[in-house]
Amino acid sequence: MEFIKQAIPDVLLIKPNVFGDDRGYFMETFRQDKFEQAVGHAVNFIQDNESKSTKGVLRGLHFQKPPYAQSKLVRVIEGRVLDVAVDIRQGSPTFGKHVAVELSADNKQQLFIPRGFAHAFVVLSDTAIFAYKVDNYYAPECDAGLAYDDADLNINWQLPNEQLLLSEKDQKQPKLTTLNSGFDFGTNYYE
Repeated sequence: MEFIKQAIPDVLLIKPNVFGDDRGYFMETFRQDKFEQAVGHAVNFIQDNESKSTKGVLRGLHFQKPPYAQSKLVRVIEGRVLDVAVDIRQGSPTFGKHVAVELSADNKQQLFIPRGFAHAFVVLSDTAIFAYKVDNYYAPECDAGLAYDDADLNINWQLPNEQLLLSEKDQKQPKLTTLNSGFDFGTNYYE
């Protein structure tokens, strides 16, 4: 596996070693020791999730507030998506900045999104199956999000706005500026 730091260094793109022949392929999708060495600290993933969506579905930008903040390790099993992580750690030099990468069944890449980031993806193919690990359980009372179309974030979703399909909840998420007087993730979530 190759671990590649992104424009925001705490976000890692993971390229697996894929071994294939005329029978198909094999790849290692996760290995604790290599992962923790690349990340620089222990991450205890406790739950796997999966969703299937059609083209234009945009899920996010979601995050959980402390004490139930989550790290995610995400990948695409079928189709392709644009995956986005936004730094919402107050005091971070990259606060409000984002990383956007295309994940697909073809490239088999994964993205590690640490705690303190809002996360979203939009489906670019006809359908996509999206899988991810989290290191904390879902807590409805800590559920939060950001507006996908916040001009301060300036995210290019690669599809026209009229093609995007969002839940009612995601259509009403607040702007990034609301975080300035809200909760504080701190700078290190693993101490």
